[in-house]
Amino acid sequence: MLDVVNRRPNTVVALIAGYFLLCIGLRLAISTSLEIDESEQAFVSQFLMLGYGSQPPFYNWLQYGLTSAFGPSLATMTALKNGLLFLCCLFYGLAAREVLSDRRLTAIATVGVLTFPPIFLLAQRDLSHTVAALFAVSLFLYAFVRTMTRPSLFAYVLTGAAVGIGVISKYNFALVPTAAILAILPEPKLRARLFDWRILVAIAVCTLIALPHGYWILENLGAASRNTLNEMGTAQQTSYLTKALKGIVALIAATLRGAALPLIVFALVFRKDLPTIWRAENHWTRVVGRMLLLCLGAVLLIMLAVGATHMREKWLVLFLVLLPLYLALKVEASGVDTTRSVRPFLLLVAFIIVTTLVVVSARAVVRPWFGKLSRLSIPYSTLVDTVVRQEGAEPAMVIAADKLLGGNVRTRLHGAKVFVPGNSSSSPIEHPAGPLLVVWSDNGKLDAQPPEGLLDILKSLGVPEAAMKPQQLALPYLHGNLPDRYGFGYFWITDPSRSAPTSNLSSPG
Repeated sequence: MLDVVNRRPNTVVALIAGYFLLCIGLRLAISTSLEIDESEQAFVSQFLMLGYGSQPPFYNWLQYGLTSAFGPSLATMTALKNGLLFLCCLFYGLAAREVLSDRRLTAIATVGVLTFPPIFLLAQRDLSHTVAALFAVSLFLYAFVRTMTRPSLFAYVLTGAAVGIGVISKYNFALVPTAAILAILPEPKLRARLFDWRILVAIAVCTLIALPHGYWILENLGAASRNTLNEMGTAQQTSYLTKALKGIVALIAATLRGAALPLIVFALVFRKDLPTIWRAENHWTRVVGRMLLLCLGAVLLIMLAVGATHMREKWLVLFLVLLPLYLALKVEASGVDTTRSVRPFLLLVAFIIVTTLVVVSARAVVRPWFGKLSRLSIPYSTLVDTVVRQEGAEPAMVIAADKLLGGNVRTRLHGAKVFVPGNSSSSPIEHPAGPLLVVWSDNGKLDAQPPEGLLDILKSLGVPEAAMKPQQLALPYLHGNLPDRYGFGYFWITDPSRSAPTSNLSSPG
């Protein structure tokens, strides 16, 4: 097979597709319970909204569409995530093909995308919006280089669509097209593409895609930015100079961690030719290199402006993903022999990503053997099955204490609307048209009492206190034979009373 890859580098696309199919299969096999981002998607996929809080809505809209067509399930969520990652690799390969004449280097650049930990590790644990943004970056990269090399109305329209999709996938995506424009300014032939009348069509397409969510941002600017700024450490009560130094160190450290693995893999495969590759350049190495530096420079300026002190690799991967293409361009510019490069590169990357996938997948099964648990071991499916069996019916509506619980319940009860009190990513809580299930958990503690927020919601719905009879479940963990049990509490209200006005029950974004 590997000899075939050397002769037919396009085979790499089929191998990447096989890898993501393996990711889907293993995720469905290891556990029915959801991680945090998966629970979030299962919950918000009930609602079609212009905005969902601190994250742009593109991924949510895709999940809503799949859920509407096939129902809420772990399968639809896993298929969407890995499908977008595959498309990310596919469009990245198409972009590489536009600017690389050596098809072996095209294959290497495409596989190089999989060397970033947020893609082969974090995405297989718990990522969503970053995955959509990675797809958008690759789509933009393909549209951009095609516009530069083979300008056409289609290329400009595709570029506008990619930018529109990108800005509603992740807000920091906007740095990528901005950097691309600045990067081609010193190149006269490429700079001329900016003054083509077709760029107005691209701008119009981008505006049409981004406008609905843009309107929502104007009305909800605080909700769109608050969480991100808090995660970046802007609220720390220290001097500006201290924040600036911490921010610079955090950015450098995150950049080195994020770029280390692709750099190591390229260095190992082309170790004999590193001095020649280092000195080589052409106009495309200059353009892509400038894009990478401009993106990182813009991140630094933003961090200094807002006083940010934290930076994560997953926030930088949208920019660092340009690195494999840049390195492949440097290799081609150097003129070194790449005849035997695909096989060792593919073997090394395959070992890293498949080993990681097996370890990540096995943790839900293996860790309980040693008394260690994760969210994938929590028996949410057993909870739903037990309640339905005991009560003899499925609820028409569920009110859950948090989105982790609500999302897990949602994937098991396809016919029930699930709400979480005080959540801005949903419509107002409705009056139930049938049995109402109210469920909570205090990190698995047995005999946990219902949170005050749930009791307030039930009172607002007009449920009499006599109907609020808490019931407790102590259920075995998934996998392993641990004697411990995970505790849930719930109310089953067969005939809820008439509710109070819905405007007092929730605060939609």
